[in-house]
Amino acid sequence: MLTGGCHCGDVRYRMPEDVIHCSFCYCVDCRRHAGAPVVAWAGVKAGELVIEGTPNEYRSSADTIRSFCGRCGTGLFYVNDVVLPGMIDVQIATLDEPETLAPAMHVQVAERLSWMKAGRSLPEFDRYPG
Repeated sequence: MLTGGCHCGDVRYRMPEDVIHCSFCYCVDCRRHAGAPVVAWAGVKAGELVIEGTPNEYRSSADTIRSFCGRCGTGLFYVNDVVLPGMIDVQIATLDEPETLAPAMHVQVAERLSWMKAGRSLPEFDRYPG
């Protein structure tokens, strides 16, 4: 089982390592909810995710519920029974060991910010540049 949780520790979860999918999502809703240009998700069957603590829920569209920690604000889960019936998407970056699951596809690229394509060509620094 994989474990993870929010930044402050009020919400913790366990999920199987055998996930349905892993993807990067570029949609406007994910970007705004996370405050990031892309969000990495792993999908599991709804009954396989065990949550300790009580995340807050936000209906971001008619079919979508997003869950987050009410104390620290960490985005955690995504449910849309129309697009992903019977599944819960978990933000991979909230795993205790996020390197365990690597996204295998990019979705919603029609909404990707144009400057994200330049990311690989930008200078890189192990830490903040001096």
